[in-house]
Parts: sequence; C-alpha cells; structure tokens
Amino acid sequence: MNAAGISVWQIGSVAVQVALCVVGAPLLVGLMRTVRCRLEGRVGPPVRQTWRDLRKLLAKQRTQPEQSSFFFAVAPVVLVATTIVVIAFTPMVTTRTALLGGSDLFAIVFLLLLGSVSLALAALDTGTAFGGMGSSRLMAIVALAEPALLVAILALAAPVHSSSLPVIVAGSLHHPMWLATPQRLLAFGAFVIVILAESGRLPVDNPATHLELTMIHEALMLEYSGPDLAFVVLGESLRLTVLLALLSNLFFPWGIATALTGVSFVVAIAVLAAKVALLAVAVAAGEVAVAKLRLFRVPELLAGAFVLSVLAVLSALVIA
Repeated sequence: MNAAGISVWQIGSVAVQVALCVVGAPLLVGLMRTVRCRLEGRVGPPVRQTWRDLRKLLAKQRTQPEQSSFFFAVAPVVLVATTIVVIAFTPMVTTRTALLGGSDLFAIVFLLLLGSVSLALAALDTGTAFGGMGSSRLMAIVALAEPALLVAILALAAPVHSSSLPVIVAGSLHHPMWLATPQRLLAFGAFVIVILAESGRLPVDNPATHLELTMIHEALMLEYSGPDLAFVVLGESLRLTVLLALLSNLFFPWGIATALTGVSFVVAIAVLAAKVALLAVAVAAGEVAVAKLRLFRVPELLAGAFVLSVLAVLSALVIA
C-alpha cells in the first residue's frame, strides 16, 4: 500500500484489464465476423484474422494525403488513447480499481465522444468527398445517440443517487431486484440501440460494406493506410469491447470481483470474457436477421432510443 492508499493489487488490476482488452478486442471482432459467416452458410476467416490484418498493416508504409495536416496522423492515436483511458477508468473486472475517482459514466461517455470527434475531424482534414460525407453522417448519429445515452445514465443513477459506475454496479449486486425494474429494462433497450449506432453495426451501419452511398465508419478511414489504419481498426474494436463490457456490467453485474483476491480476480476475468463474448455473438446473430436501415430512417431509430431512456427516467422517479 502506498501513500495514496492504492495497493499493488489495484494498480495491477488496471494493467491487466487494459492488456486483456487490447489483446481480446481484435479477437472479439473476429469472433463476430466468424459467427456471422457461419450463420450465412459461409466458412469465413478464423477468429484471429483481425490480428493477422493488424500485423500486416503495421509492417506497411504510412501514407498521408498532401492537403491534410498533422491532425490526420494524430487522430488514430487519440482514438486509441482515449479508449484505453476509458478502459483504465472502467471497473470491468473488479469494483476496487486504482482509478475509482474517474469512473463516472458521464466522463466515460465524454471520452468515447472525443475519439469519435477526432476521427471525424481527421476525415474532414483529408478534403475528400467521402471523408466529408462520413464525418457529417457520424456527427448526425452522435448528436442523436449521445442524448439518449446520457438520459439512460440518469435512469441508472437514480436508485443509487450517483453516476459512479462502481456505485451503480455495487448497488445492483446488493439489490438484484433492481435489475428487473421497468427503468432498467427500458434503459437496456436504449443502451443496445446506442451501442449499435456508436459501433457502426447493423441496422445503423454495415461494417462489411464499401458502398459509397451507404457507408459511414468506412468512409472515415478510406485515406488511412499502414500503421495509421491499424490504429483506427484497433481503436474501433476497443470501443466495441468497452461498450459491450459496460452493457454486461451495468445490466448483468454477476461475476465482477468485489474483493481483490487471486481467485476472485481470475473468476471475474473468465466471467467477463464469457459475458462479452455472448453479447457479441448475440449482436452478430442479430445482424444476420436484419437489414441495414436507410439513412433517413436512422434518426427514427435513435429517437426511439431517446424515448426509451426518457421513459426509464420517468419510471425511476415514479418508483422512487
């Protein structure tokens, strides 16, 4: 224990948490791709294919558009760095991490938004038509998704009178009946829609398409290559992993370690990996059964998420 009251266990838990996400995020994307291919009757690539692609990209030469500024090269680093900070501050494995003071859901949402904005600005910096199109579409989606997410956070914070993620998770563990209340179910629906929009999954966006008139996230990275593209791909996979981990811990908190012991920590890692993998498989299976929405229909879907989050807050106030 040091002077600040932070033990080696707490510091180690943050380091292990970050390392697990960095290693596991590309595998999670590969798992979703494999599940989707198998359900469509195709063999598909192996789960580790994303890591193979990253290794190839890191060995290639970096290119940059002539009219772009330094921000074009900085944006992928900002995307990865902000997501890693979110991972460090988010109690995914244990509620007793070294950075509990920053585990506020509003701060986590702001950091994730910062990564999206940096990528959108970098796409605008290229001066291409596709970059501007992707940036405008992304900002339109973010402008509609973030209010729904913030209002849903209010519904989760109301029972414990705090927006701190460890406090919300601990309250859910101590009062399991809260997980079946109307505000939790409504907030869960809003969270799922926002996660699909933020991570560029169907029905909002198709991560496997390169059609100019439909792509959103793909348009943001068209000008990237080599290590820069590797950072963008890694950052996007990390964001998806963080969002799924938040969803699992907020609405299915069982298995998270409340004490820093070796056994509980290992069990918590295994349970978290299983929960995130199951959610990823569910998302991939759902993508096979739905079609991509037209762009002008996406605001209607996100408006529905906002309505669900508002109803969740109203339910929390009525029950309280």
